[in-house]
Amino acid sequence: MLEQVVGLHLKRPLVFFDLETTGTKVGVDRIVEMAMIKLMPDGSVIKKPEEPGKEHRILVNPEMPIPLESSLVHGVYDEDVKDAPTFGRIAPGLLKWLHGCDLGGFNSNRFDVPMLAEEFLRVGIDFGLEGRNLVDVQNIFHKMEQRTLRAAFMFYCNKDLEGAHEALPDTLATVEVFLAQLERYKDATVLDSRGEKVGPVPSDIEALGEFCKMRNNADLMGRLVYDDEGQVVFQFGKHTGKRVKEVLDRDPGYFGWMMQGDFPRYTKRILQKVKDGEL
Repeated sequence: MLEQVVGLHLKRPLVFFDLETTGTKVGVDRIVEMAMIKLMPDGSVIKKPEEPGKEHRILVNPEMPIPLESSLVHGVYDEDVKDAPTFGRIAPGLLKWLHGCDLGGFNSNRFDVPMLAEEFLRVGIDFGLEGRNLVDVQNIFHKMEQRTLRAAFMFYCNKDLEGAHEALPDTLATVEVFLAQLERYKDATVLDSRGEKVGPVPSDIEALGEFCKMRNNADLMGRLVYDDEGQVVFQFGKHTGKRVKEVLDRDPGYFGWMMQGDFPRYTKRILQKVKDGEL
């Protein structure tokens, strides 16, 4: 366990934290688990909670059911939090512990910090961010290890991309990167965020197509996706996670709203297929 930090120049404590939640909607979803580590200006490290013998994790009763799909990601189920304190109960002590601290995390500027501030506001506490420095490790990663075609061409092929953003040079470079990836990862495996093994990268085209899917989209934009039972569900808006067919049966007007809206034509095509019973 991390006990001492060197090479970091702090004027005040920096708290790195991570939140597990009921979902990803900041204004709707709730925190179910937190972990926090405070890096002090003298290099020492303080974990929360600070009591000896306690796990350095804080379970929170979200006062709402935890969707199964969320529990399968973070491993926190309704049973785990039924006797845990609500956020309102721990908020005063947490606010005191975070007083005068900067904040850090991974993708924290986009999610964890807004979610934490939202929870404080929900219980009537103005968790001010003014004057706090926000350190997002993911942003450092993306800035220093750029995910551009030029960066990939240098990383995989050790070549600089001449004529970047011209169609033919970009296409040729993409092919070279692809072939280099097949060779580099033909026997390689990594662990994903869930601790599950990913790889090797297959050379068979059908297996490769499956490997390249980030999620099982029903349309091209990912607004409609397939669930584990092969049913099409909404991946946006107020019906996120609900099966499209069931929503349209209950609320036929939602179909008309989508068909008249500025959604992509392919999304509307899939919506029509679901309505007609073809999917």
